[in-house]
Amino acid sequence: MRTPVIAGNWKLFKKSAEAVNLVSELIPLVKQTSGVEIIVAPVFTVLGKVRDVIAGTNVMLAAQDCFWEEEGAYTGEVSPGMLCDVGCSHVIVGHSERRQYFGETDTTVNRKIKAALSAGLTVLFCIGETLAERESGKTLDVLDSQVCGGLVDIPVGGLSKIIIAYEPVWAIGTGKTATNEQAQEAHAHIRTLIARLYGRNAAEAIRVLYGGSVKPENIKGLMTQPDIDGALVGGASLNAPSFAAIANYNS
Repeated sequence: MRTPVIAGNWKLFKKSAEAVNLVSELIPLVKQTSGVEIIVAPVFTVLGKVRDVIAGTNVMLAAQDCFWEEEGAYTGEVSPGMLCDVGCSHVIVGHSERRQYFGETDTTVNRKIKAALSAGLTVLFCIGETLAERESGKTLDVLDSQVCGGLVDIPVGGLSKIIIAYEPVWAIGTGKTATNEQAQEAHAHIRTLIARLYGRNAAEAIRVLYGGSVKPENIKGLMTQPDIDGALVGGASLNAPSFAAIANYNS
């Protein structure tokens, strides 16, 4: 059985006091949650403060990005080792907003995944198509390209530290959500592709999350789909009761 993952991507929100307040409110709401891995991904500047609050709880810490070099003359970057040093167990790589606004490519995503794995981090590897790509019938081709490009030279053993997050770009922050059937089709395709690349056992083991306007109202329907193993939550993760309701979808 694949353990579900509910991860909250805070994006560019929550300064120190707000971040501490959010996780302080969240912790008691998910204290009894079992059978689900819960992750929060704050901005770099508050990772240390959030780490201190969630220490000893069932909430894990992720960063929203990393660089592919461990150190050097790379002004403004943060390395995987630095994320481990501040208490992160996970890192998001390849989010569509990084691809859209900051020139992230399959090649740079691949380099970041390799660096993160080398540092011992678990990677939340994001993929997804734009509205134009979906309307032109290219969704599955885009997913193939992004998965294959991101996993170049990643051995099968590395997959145990990779979680794929399928986020249709047209559903991120728009209030639109892929239907349960649309999401399942994409997730099943991703799992079939992993089977082709790495074998059936690896495909059955890897977790594939859905992201894109996930809310308490739609999480149960998504989680009934056989190939959806959790959610990468955006806006709803900025509110503790809302995020807790998503994490407690099975209660």
